[in-house]
Order: sequence, then structure tokens, then C-alpha cells
Amino acid sequence: MSKSPARIRLADAAFALFDERGYEQTTVDDIAERAGVGRTTFFRNYRSKEAVIFPDHDRLLDLIRDRLATSSHSTALVAVSDAVRLVLLHYVDEGDLARRRYGLTSKVPALRDREIASVARYQRLFREFIAEWMGDPTASASLRAELMAAAVVAAHNHVLRRWLRGESRDPVAEVDEAMREVLALFPVPAPGEGTGEAGTTIVAFRSAQDLDALLPALRRLVES
Repeated sequence: MSKSPARIRLADAAFALFDERGYEQTTVDDIAERAGVGRTTFFRNYRSKEAVIFPDHDRLLDLIRDRLATSSHSTALVAVSDAVRLVLLHYVDEGDLARRRYGLTSKVPALRDREIASVARYQRLFREFIAEWMGDPTASASLRAELMAAAVVAAHNHVLRRWLRGESRDPVAEVDEAMREVLALFPVPAPGEGTGEAGTTIVAFRSAQDLDALLPALRRLVES
């Protein structure tokens, strides 16, 4: 989604003022004046001073939901990896703006708290999707879904921070590798596992009896 010229000017003005005066000392009026627009234009583009700093998390969460919704049981983990890559690419596309935000949130506790709250929304979305994919209502499965979602978000954030600090030349390749490592930690449930769906149980054993004589007895045992 392309940004309007006024939105870009407002973001540039805001970060310049935050660098010069500090976040707390900068007002909405200051930002609008520096950008050469009125208060109405500011609030048409951003709901608040904080909103200038953070990406559109609601839109990103919708993108994740849309990607996850297109998956089947067999492609669920691919969808999770794709969704993580979508979020990373958003930050990479922001370029210097993302790095300036990182520097600012590292220094302002209130902004850091908001960032943590935003991360929790992503983790909750992944947890709900993974729990549904597992199809197992037990407490142990719920814990596995929670742990898996936390690992997914941690992998993304680890790669993102490396890129923000200038330590990663290819963050997309890094996040793909990170996701492979994360997903390898968790067993893949078979379709219907934990849901009570019918299936076939295979038992292996050794017997001196002839197979032709054994099969009818086995069939009677299974049917009973």
C-alpha cells in the first residue's frame, strides 16, 4: 500500500523533531507545522502522535489472517512461514524509517511498552491458528501451541533486530532458515489427531502361523 505525500512528510517531520527535541517534548501541532500541513490533515493520516511511529499493525494482522486462511492441514506450516516473511518484508520495505523507529522505541519506555503489546497480538494470532491446526483440545496441546507461537515470533524478531542493527545482509533468507529451525522442533500432527476421527491402527508382531490362517482371525479381532 503506497503512502500519500502528506503521510510521508508527516512521518519525516515527526522523526526529525523527535531527534531534535525528544519524543515527549514534540506535539502534534509541532509535527503538522514542520510538515507544512494543518491539524486536520495530520489526523486524516494518523490517529495520534504514537501512530506516526508504528506501522499499521491492523493491516499487517489482516495480511497474516488472509495468508493463514488459504492453507490446508498439510500446508499450515508453510502458511506460518509465509506470514512471518510478510511481516519482515514490511519492515524491510520501510528501510530507514524502520531503523529510526527502532532507535526511538529503544529509548522511550512508553513506546517500548506499546511495541511489546503489539508483538503479543501477533503471537496470539499464531497461537490460535496453530491450536486449531493441531485439532487437540487437551492442555498439553494448548501448551505446545503457545510454545510454538512464541518460538515463531521470537525467530522473526531475532532476524528483524539483526537487520535493524545492520548485521544482516539477507534478512529474508535468514528468516526462512530461522523458521525451518523453529518448525523442526515441533512434531506435525496427523490429520484427525486429537479430534476422535476414525483411522487405522497397525500392529506389528511375529507369529509361527501361516499368514492365510492368521488374516481371518485378525479381521474378526478388528471388527469386534
